[in-house]
Amino acid sequence: MSRALSKLRRAGRTAWLQMASLGLAIALSFVGAAALAQTAVKVPKVEEKDRAERAVKKQQEKKAQRTSVIEFHGESAFKEKELRSILKEQIATIDQYGLTAARGDDAAFFLELFYRKHGYAKVSVRYTIESGDRLVLDINEGPLVTLGLVNFVGNQHQPSEILFDYAVGPTRERYSKLQSKLPFVAADVEEGADLVHRLYITNGYLDAKVDKPIYHYADDGSRVDATIPITEGRQYSFGQISFSGQTIYGSEALQGQMLDLVEQPYTDGRVSDIPRRLQTYYRARGYYEVKVDATGNPEAATNGRVPVFVSITPGRLYHFDGVTVKGLEKLRPSYVEKRFSKFSGKTYSPELVDEKFRELMKSGLFTVLQIKPTPIGGDALRLDISAEEAKSKELGLALGYGSYTGAIVGASYRDRDLFGYGRPISTLAEWSERGYKWEILWEDPYFFDSDFGFKAKLSALTFDFDGYSKFETGLRLDLTRKITKQYEVGLVFSARHVDVTSADIRSILLGDTSYFVSSIGITQTLDLRDSKVNPSRGFVLDNTFDFATGAIGSNVDFVRSTARLTYFIPIGHEPKPGFPDHRTLLAFGARAGIIHSLESKGTSPAEIPIDERFFNGGNNTVRSFAERDLGPHDQDHPIGGEFFSVFNVEYTFPVYGELLGAVFVDAGNLLPNSTDPFQRVSAGFDDMRYAVGVGLRYKLPIGPVRLDYGYNPDRRAGEDVGAFHFSFGFAF
Repeated sequence: MSRALSKLRRAGRTAWLQMASLGLAIALSFVGAAALAQTAVKVPKVEEKDRAERAVKKQQEKKAQRTSVIEFHGESAFKEKELRSILKEQIATIDQYGLTAARGDDAAFFLELFYRKHGYAKVSVRYTIESGDRLVLDINEGPLVTLGLVNFVGNQHQPSEILFDYAVGPTRERYSKLQSKLPFVAADVEEGADLVHRLYITNGYLDAKVDKPIYHYADDGSRVDATIPITEGRQYSFGQISFSGQTIYGSEALQGQMLDLVEQPYTDGRVSDIPRRLQTYYRARGYYEVKVDATGNPEAATNGRVPVFVSITPGRLYHFDGVTVKGLEKLRPSYVEKRFSKFSGKTYSPELVDEKFRELMKSGLFTVLQIKPTPIGGDALRLDISAEEAKSKELGLALGYGSYTGAIVGASYRDRDLFGYGRPISTLAEWSERGYKWEILWEDPYFFDSDFGFKAKLSALTFDFDGYSKFETGLRLDLTRKITKQYEVGLVFSARHVDVTSADIRSILLGDTSYFVSSIGITQTLDLRDSKVNPSRGFVLDNTFDFATGAIGSNVDFVRSTARLTYFIPIGHEPKPGFPDHRTLLAFGARAGIIHSLESKGTSPAEIPIDERFFNGGNNTVRSFAERDLGPHDQDHPIGGEFFSVFNVEYTFPVYGELLGAVFVDAGNLLPNSTDPFQRVSAGFDDMRYAVGVGLRYKLPIGPVRLDYGYNPDRRAGEDVGAFHFSFGFAF
């Protein structure tokens, strides 16, 4: 009966459409005739507006008639708002196209799926359609079912503890690791069983079988234990590797490129890695068109050792021969061409090309950069480069807060492509509760198109320290050269004029209050960290040595040196499939600095001006002290010293998402005279001060935001129990 009615309705709609089409054709013919006769009648604008409003109102009424009412009955575990959000796609479809039995059934099905995913294994949802346009979803939630024991049967070589992590991984990733009881979701457990099977395959158990989980419900239905049957089979390993074709470098050298692969259990994935390894090896030596195939034959294995056959066709040995560049509008093509000019005539190496690619993308000048090697006859290989330029000009605004500086407001402007030569220039203006700063920085990463980098910075600032205020203008020039990817050396020239504008410290302890200091020095940095902003392993070692003398126009003469070593050690296992990275990080830091006057000692105890001395204490040093508060004082104001040392140990661990917790221990000191550490061997470590503390970090792409509290375990008269610090970046 319903089908007959549907046919009649469709026939009626067809007849109506035919009549409407006929009427429209007649109307159009009248309009055309009127146009030909040039007797068009103008309709008043008011009437046109009324017609448009009536048409919109009519469409809204039709939509309102089509929109269905959806009701939920029986829900208690979730709010109606959340259930509507889950079914938003189904509700939108019903609202747009109308309510049908099929669409009502879809809504019930997806609602059941949502409940089951949250542990309501016995949920049932029934739908009814009332009055033709009202969908009622009756929910029988049933009990919340939790996952109990997960038992593994047949595992002899893989511990149940490891298998358990894989089995519950799909469920665990949706919940906090602090949640002990997990909801039972059958689909998740079956996916976890598949992860267990993959684990066996990646460990060389090619014949392993993992059957579907067997579930055991508790009497009250609130808990389910799962049993996962496993048949491990034999573990396979790599056997003899045979090479065919023109190997050029010999089998021993080629096997050395994949030694770490073949020492692991045999898998198809590791066999697939062999061609990639060898292709990289050959291409790095100029064989751009090399072809490598590798096949294993587990059926021919002897005692589980699988023979592997590798076929190599090296092709022609290529050399670099020129560069073409297209797609640039503002940036001069010579900027890109000169980056590759030194390769001309050299043996082709994709590693060199990749290195230059990363270097160019790091400049920020490009949104797209494609480098295509193209053979151009003989053994010549041309690099065809197509690029899309990024916006070179950038305006930035910044708001911040530091526990010492207070509120910070800044504005910056940067042009990465000054005059089309790819040399960036930037300006910065910043205000804080302690002063203001302005600087302009010009950079040339390829000084005179060489491998040297050059920076020139002009700056002016005021700052209110505890005990004195200063006004400073200065110039700094840096010339650097990367010896290797990780090791960099530099030459630094600095010229500054400093005025101590006001002071609460006795003048005899201030030193010169208006002076010009120019210095020249060298720097070196060995950086083996995996990231400069959020390192998780590796270390960085750097030191500087500079001197100021009247020979280069300085009013004060001194020699100064600083050094730093920071080491990051990850603790824990590498991330597993279905799991986030839950490794923790242990970091060690050590820093020291000394400044020594080259002038003859006079009657003043302050041969070094106060603004050139070292200070200790604060968010980056010994964190039980306020900023610069560790060391000698005058009337409760720090006066600095000529030698400092800082040692830090910090352990960070994940809390939730990008939020990390930290515990730390700091130690350090500050000595008033540079001769103290040399007069007594232990003097540099006699008066160590300490901090024991906790903190929080929130990881951002540009570095962590830190909140620390350091407790002073050996507090002395007049000192605080500890100090809070809010700051940005790593502590050391």
